[in-house]
Amino acid sequence: MISKIRTIPLSILKLQALLRRLPPTHPKFLLIKENLSKRLAGYKGEKAIDYPLSFLPEKDYYILHDLRLHDSTHYFQLDTLLICPNFIILLEVKNIAGTIYFDQEFHQLIRTHDGKETVLKDPLIQTSRQELQLKKWLTKNKCSKVPILSLIVISNSNTLIRTSPENHDLNQKVIHHHFLPTKINQLKKDFPNKMLSEKEMKKTIRMLQKEHKPLDQSILDQFEIQFDEILKGIFCPLCHHLSMLRIHGTWFCGHCKHKEKAAHLSALKDFYLLFGAEITNHKVREFLQISSPFLSSRLLHSMELSNNGTTKDRVHHLSFEDLSNE
Repeated sequence: MISKIRTIPLSILKLQALLRRLPPTHPKFLLIKENLSKRLAGYKGEKAIDYPLSFLPEKDYYILHDLRLHDSTHYFQLDTLLICPNFIILLEVKNIAGTIYFDQEFHQLIRTHDGKETVLKDPLIQTSRQELQLKKWLTKNKCSKVPILSLIVISNSNTLIRTSPENHDLNQKVIHHHFLPTKINQLKKDFPNKMLSEKEMKKTIRMLQKEHKPLDQSILDQFEIQFDEILKGIFCPLCHHLSMLRIHGTWFCGHCKHKEKAAHLSALKDFYLLFGAEITNHKVREFLQISSPFLSSRLLHSMELSNNGTTKDRVHHLSFEDLSNE
């Protein structure tokens, strides 16, 4: 049973909004595009395990995706967490193409792809640290008796996994995603004792969901981009021309002649992703490229947003139930 669904990470949505709002000639455009490409590949890899996980008996496992918890000292991120009466498994998903070699002498991952060799961080170290952090979190929340296991799941079926002969037990920790149901069933035989009751599992899940804190960093601060560098206006949803005009109560694209009554919502979603939830009448006019304070007031009022302050200095709080583009 999926207790916490997988959604597009906020970092990806922010990068997409930033790319939309930067001219292709911007000096950091390619850097941001490359960053987005890497994050999308990671997200695609994480989604690749959804199919093999669907073969597990739904009544036996609780699945939580994209958790970020605090262990009293540091935050830690978990791709996927499986909870059953016998154990808890951390699944760290890696979408890496080519050949990967686990070098346990120097604790590094060496990737060979298209004739190029790259050194990456050892995911075995990462999962060991995550195990310790989760144990610490569970102890803090009075649920420390259950075994904590971890698996590194390679989501690309064509990836060749290699290591030195003496590292013969690597296949106990590193698997291809299609082997995931079989591996979990094997672990259940290795850990036959039920350590958690149904009530304890549900209590643990409620605590995990409650203490989940998504990372919400300013994408503009990350890339040191100023407000003046961002493209303003409303993109046409049909031809993507910038910017639409307000004519007779609707938005009109002078390029393809498309009309759309609520085209401003996508633009305000971009504002939310780039600048945060707080917005004023003046900022609406500046970002949507409209001159009328009465029009911007009507648009804000139609969204039924919470607000505070006097009429002149009123701050509205943008809220979007579904930021995902899927």
